[in-house]
Amino acid sequence: MTELAADIQRNVSAALVEDIGSGDLTAALIPQSHRAQAKLICRTGAILCGSAWFEACFRRLDPDVRITWNAYDGAKLDPNQLLCRIDGNARAVLTAERPALNFLQTLSATATATRRYVDAVRGTQAKIMDTRKTLPGLRAAQKYAVKIGGGENQRIGLYDGVLIKENHIALTSGVAAALSQARATADGVRVQIEVETMVQLEEALCAGATLVLLDNFSLDNLRAAVRVNQGRAELEASGGITIANVREVAETGVDRISVGSLTKDIAAVDLSLLVEMKGSGSP
Repeated sequence: MTELAADIQRNVSAALVEDIGSGDLTAALIPQSHRAQAKLICRTGAILCGSAWFEACFRRLDPDVRITWNAYDGAKLDPNQLLCRIDGNARAVLTAERPALNFLQTLSATATATRRYVDAVRGTQAKIMDTRKTLPGLRAAQKYAVKIGGGENQRIGLYDGVLIKENHIALTSGVAAALSQARATADGVRVQIEVETMVQLEEALCAGATLVLLDNFSLDNLRAAVRVNQGRAELEASGGITIANVREVAETGVDRISVGSLTKDIAAVDLSLLVEMKGSGSP
C-alpha cells in the first residue's frame, strides 16, 4: 500500500468512527436487504478532487457497492454537472453519505482555490506553493489536492525539511549562525530561511542560502530582492498573498509564492447526493 493510500484509509476510518459511533440510528429505519441508487451532482463550478476518499467511505460499509464516475480528479466541473452514480446497499449509502461528501467537498475546495491562483500567475515564472496551514489530520489529503489544482508541495512536516523562521533566528545567534547550524544537523534535507528585511536577505545570501522566504515584503522590496539576489537563491514570497494581488507579486520576478489560504481558508464545494430506493434483494 502506498503512503497516500494508507493515509486515505486512516482518514476514512477516523471519519466513519466519528460519525457512526455505535451505529447509525436513522439508517436503521431502512430494511437491511434494501438497495439504493444515488447520483452525485456538483452545484457550482469547481475542480474535482478526493474521489478516492469518497469511494473508500462507501466501500468500507459495502464492499460490493458500484460507483460509476463521469469525471475524475483534476477535471473542471460545470454547475449542475453529474459526477457519479452509486448503486449499493441502502443503509450503507445513507450512512456513508456525509463523511464521503465532507471529503469530496473539502478537497475539491482546495484544488479549486489552487487552480485559481495557478491561473492568475500563468505566464510568469512563479510557482504556487502550499504551507503547513492544513486542517488537522488532513495534511496529506490537502497537499494532494494542491497538486491536483496545479500547485506545488513544500515539506510535509517538521521532519522532512528545515524552515528557519524569525523565532528560530531569535533563539540562535542570527541568520548566518542559524543557517550554519541547520546545515550541520539537517542531514541532506533542503534548508530554507525566512527574512523580514533587505539587511537579513543580504546576510542570508552572503551565508550561502539557496532558498529564501521573503516574509511580508512590499512589492517594491520584492523587486529589490530579486535584483540583489541575482539568481543566487530561489526566492519565495509569503504573507498577505491574495487572489487580488498574486499576479503583481508574481510579476516582481520571485520564483515561488506560498499561500496559506489554499488549505485553511476554503469554502466547501456545493455537492448534492440524491438517493432513490430500488427495493430489496440483489441489483
